[in-house]
Amino acid sequence: MTGSSIARHLRALLPGALWTAFAVALGVTVAGAAMLLRRSADNRTIAALAEGRDVAVADDATEAVLFARAHYLLARDRFDEARTLTERIVLGRSRGFAFAVLYDKGNAHLRRALLIVDAHRYDETIAEVNLAKEHYLRALRIDPGDWNAKVNLDIAMRLVRDFPDGEAEGDEEPPAQPDRLWTDLPGLPRGGP
Repeated sequence: MTGSSIARHLRALLPGALWTAFAVALGVTVAGAAMLLRRSADNRTIAALAEGRDVAVADDATEAVLFARAHYLLARDRFDEARTLTERIVLGRSRGFAFAVLYDKGNAHLRRALLIVDAHRYDETIAEVNLAKEHYLRALRIDPGDWNAKVNLDIAMRLVRDFPDGEAEGDEEPPAQPDRLWTDLPGLPRGGP
């Protein structure tokens, strides 16, 4: 091939290459615009939930939107509705959102327990504190260094102490248990000495 035949060959390919480049650029632009629209819609949903409006979310919503909805539900003690969202987030890809939703759920249960204990409904309080401890522990498995989760777990553990169960071996009768000298709810840590 001579130089002139190569030039003719390249000139023949140039329009096709330009059209291909244009199609790729158009595809990237459309994909970017679609992503921008999706993020804008997500931000509007998150803002509405943060303002306290009850906004339903789609099944294919992003983890940020699912977290905002779960936070909205947990802040209003709607634990049953928040349960499926919480587990979807925990099973999702983002460890940050998984930690945040477990920590949030622990806080919601602890907040509820503190309200119930003032009404002297101790059985319900113990159950709520145990749920709070479970969620704090799950959150700490994701981020063991989070100081806030550690402190909240400590508060929950002080509210309801975990005592080891005395296990009897075989058919032996368990030893007689002394009368309990303290309750499971020794007092609420409300600050001060």
